[in-house]
Amino acid sequence: MTDNVHGQSMTIKRSVDEVYEIAARDGFALLDTAIDENRLKAMLEDDGAGAFVCFEGRVRNHNNATQVERLTYYGYEDLALNQGRAIIAEAKERFEILHAVAIHRIGALEIGDVAVWVGVVSAHRYPSFDACRWILDTIKADIPVWKQEYYDNADSKWLSNNG
Repeated sequence: MTDNVHGQSMTIKRSVDEVYEIAARDGFALLDTAIDENRLKAMLEDDGAGAFVCFEGRVRNHNNATQVERLTYYGYEDLALNQGRAIIAEAKERFEILHAVAIHRIGALEIGDVAVWVGVVSAHRYPSFDACRWILDTIKADIPVWKQEYYDNADSKWLSNNG
């Protein structure tokens, strides 16, 4: 039963096209395949935008002094979508931005894979910078995504998404 539960939290119920439609409509989605940064950037095209800021969070080969070989992200899809929609809506209220979009990967990732992508557009640069950081920090704090890191000694450790 545990493997079935974990397996369900490593895959998305929707097609890739549906995921990107949700991201375009609501500003946030989970994805279980490689993130298409160009597709996300296209969602943010706006003639009123003088600034575009994005962040790509990549899987690194270490955590503190421990060598990381790979990791797996697990997520609770429906809750994540609801919370992500609320985060993007709040960002639009807090900052003078035109639009924002973010996607977080779940499933098995290798070193160098993009795990999270956030993009923001605004008329001027400061709101985009501020909103991008706030969105990322809030996603990492509030979205129900957890990671399991695998180390060179074959052990693994469960971490919060902030770990």
